[in-house]
Amino acid sequence: MKIAYLLNQYPKTSHSFIRREIVEIEAQGISVERFSIRGRPPEELVDEADKLESEKTQVVLSIGLIGLLLSLLKVMLTKPVTFFKTLKLTLKIGWGSERGILRHLAYLAEACVLLGWFSKLEISLVHAHFGTNAPAVAMLCHVLGGPPYSFTVHGPEEFEKAQAIALPEKIKRAAFVVGVSYYGQSQLYRWSKYDQWSKIHIVHCGVDQAFLNYPEQAIPEQPRLVCVGRLSEEKGQLLLIDAASNLAEAGLDFKLVLVGDGELRTQIENAIRKLNLENQIEITGWASNTKVIQEIIAARAMVVASFGEGLPVVIMEALALGRPVISTQIAGIPELVETGVCGWLVPPGSVEALSMAMSTVIQAPVAKLEQMGKIGAARVKEQYNAKLEAKKLAILFQSTIKSNPQVETQLVKS
Repeated sequence: MKIAYLLNQYPKTSHSFIRREIVEIEAQGISVERFSIRGRPPEELVDEADKLESEKTQVVLSIGLIGLLLSLLKVMLTKPVTFFKTLKLTLKIGWGSERGILRHLAYLAEACVLLGWFSKLEISLVHAHFGTNAPAVAMLCHVLGGPPYSFTVHGPEEFEKAQAIALPEKIKRAAFVVGVSYYGQSQLYRWSKYDQWSKIHIVHCGVDQAFLNYPEQAIPEQPRLVCVGRLSEEKGQLLLIDAASNLAEAGLDFKLVLVGDGELRTQIENAIRKLNLENQIEITGWASNTKVIQEIIAARAMVVASFGEGLPVVIMEALALGRPVISTQIAGIPELVETGVCGWLVPPGSVEALSMAMSTVIQAPVAKLEQMGKIGAARVKEQYNAKLEAKKLAILFQSTIKSNPQVETQLVKS
């Protein structure tokens, strides 16, 4: 059995959970080929594991415009009926979409490229992550005669613009669809017909043994907090800066470390300077897996102030390392974080509630924080173990291929 993973951009620093998933799928004895629509400059990758993944990944757009047009022309001439059927679908989902018809015609050309690649590699199934352009390309490739496809939806972006990205159409034509939480599953139900619900499953993102088996580390007395994630509006770091300002005005001693980078870095740095918080707040930039672990261990708790999430993997990572989490009451987060048990949940957008929770962590007895951290670690080990979740996904892959006669025939021939 050989499957393809298809993403808009892979590998990516903020998507290490996908790399873990692929590794665990391969550990199940399933051969995986990696495909990325767009490439990423190698210098933007900081983790050695991501650099190795980059070498294993085929990039669709690397063939250039002429290569795309030649692939499109080849399919049009050799499979005219199927091609124009797929072109009709392309125009249907492109009309009124957020990215327009021209972009969707590009998706069709990309699908033609992948059709040839998948045929040569004898790919049995394509799995995409996120509900945007990767499953659109996988769907068009399937309609052209390529392998069946499935995809994992993380949210919240896909649920906020479901019609604009043709999410219902993608669900209808997919072999199966994955949500990463009960919340995600419910939103997929929302955007599909009842007769499609049976193929919508929950497979959590997970953490690997690097986190699950990490030696237990005592929570430090130092009043240090950490936030890991891309620096962007929906991640809420600007609200976190305001909350930190409240703590400083209250005379509390603390350190807040922001691990990550992104389009909002300049604005965040300006806000730090404006509020005279240079001694309290540090931005590290993107960090390797090892560095992220070190920063989490050095903190009393993880803080995630997002108001646009699915279920952040960094929360799982922090809990796995025995650190309680402050986060917001949105999407799938309450399925993992419980106030007073393994962390604190605050209303999204509330600087006051965020300040109070941060103050509580800074002043809490270490013994209390360690008790909460142990409960969180046990939850992650039981419900968000990358190895166990990959087994669930592998079963879905295997059952899909076995139930598809065309793929079965292809496997016998190979």
